[in-house]
Amino acid sequence: MRDFNVIKLLCSASCFALILTSCNKPFKNNDFTAYFGGEVTNPTNPYILFCKDAMVLDTIRLKKDNTFFIQFDSLTPGLYTFKNEPEYQYVYFEKNDSIMVRINSNDFDESIVFCGRGDEKNNFLMELYLKNENDKRKIFDVFEFDYPQFKKNIDSAYQSKQAFYNSKKEDLKWSADFDKYAKASLDFSYLSKKEIYPIVHQMRTGNNLKKTLPKDFYDYRKTIDFNDLKLTNYSPFVKYLTHMLNNMAMQEDLSNKSETQKALEINIKKLNIADTLFKNEAIKNTILNNIAFMYLLEDQNILNNKKFLDKYHTLSTDNSQQNEILKIGNSIQLLKNGNPLPSVSVIDQNKKETSIQSQIKRKTVIFFWTENLESHLIAAHKKILEFQSRHRDYDFIAINVDKNQENWKKSLANYKFDGIKELRATNFEDIKEKWVINKIHRTMIINGDGTIHNAFASVFDMNFEKNLD
Repeated sequence: MRDFNVIKLLCSASCFALILTSCNKPFKNNDFTAYFGGEVTNPTNPYILFCKDAMVLDTIRLKKDNTFFIQFDSLTPGLYTFKNEPEYQYVYFEKNDSIMVRINSNDFDESIVFCGRGDEKNNFLMELYLKNENDKRKIFDVFEFDYPQFKKNIDSAYQSKQAFYNSKKEDLKWSADFDKYAKASLDFSYLSKKEIYPIVHQMRTGNNLKKTLPKDFYDYRKTIDFNDLKLTNYSPFVKYLTHMLNNMAMQEDLSNKSETQKALEINIKKLNIADTLFKNEAIKNTILNNIAFMYLLEDQNILNNKKFLDKYHTLSTDNSQQNEILKIGNSIQLLKNGNPLPSVSVIDQNKKETSIQSQIKRKTVIFFWTENLESHLIAAHKKILEFQSRHRDYDFIAINVDKNQENWKKSLANYKFDGIKELRATNFEDIKEKWVINKIHRTMIINGDGTIHNAFASVFDMNFEKNLD
């Protein structure tokens, strides 16, 4: 674990002088001015998004030296997020806080350290977050333990973090509003383990604990305020709800059902549980949308999607988000076998832009890769080369999803993938929306006439090659 006191000394760099100066400024009672700035090493995007819940409040461009700074004339105290996409973290502002942050995008969470007025509570949140993440890396085998041993292990870890929380709370004397997030970060990491335990224990050992757990095992659920608006989008709470809903929905034995039917029934149960559990309409709609997004992106069975969406629409009253759910559902419907492949734009190594349809001359397999996942890059291409040697009647197209043309060409120069046509997405967001690409291992099999044979395959599926015969 990092020593935050030592790392904070690094924040004395001259690029933060403006923020440090603002920390000494006297403020009036009705003055809610606040400052946020910092430096991003190895940025993945040329801007920082400053958000409240799911709403972007400001887009802050990085300067040439990768620093950023913004003054808020009036910033309501509370929890915010900052993003250098695709990564994000939380930052909490009290009245008149002046916070600076150092980030290295190569190791985003581990690198973050805050300085300035309001830094200590934010460094506490980061340190507790890293303790929880470190705990996760050690917990996998613990789920195999019998209940007494499991309880002893997770209680010990919780008590250690609780002592850290109590010490910092007494030392920093933070506000009740901040404590809501600090306590949630502490408690929901612990409670998530309890929700996961029965499911993973049965998967790992074959032992069903449902009837042998103590009768009061889930009593902690009675103490949770499921309708607290401030926690609606807070990651520790959302992750806990995901585990809880999974656990509650999987109580019935569905072993005699197919995987797609099992997924449908479990997710419809989640919708029904959420409808009963969450009384606040805004929270209920958020949870329903989360369930819908996750299900629609995981299960592309066309008939099941319709059944799921019919149920979703009877429960959700959030018309704006409902449109987003509909968009995904409609896109999936367009990817049915026999439909024409929706048109997207791609670019070759000579910077020539063209449509994907112009590249399909006969039966074709399309797969995806990114330079950020080198192991997948290599493994996917090796698999495709194997299939290519046995299926000469197919073309194989690799689509890179990254934005930088030169970096893509440099990556390809390191390998020899003869026979695979290499293209790059001109606009990956367009491809992602039209083809519902949510996982990099997604593979599409296209007929010679440009219609879809199977839009939801994976080269790593042991039965993948049956699609080519």
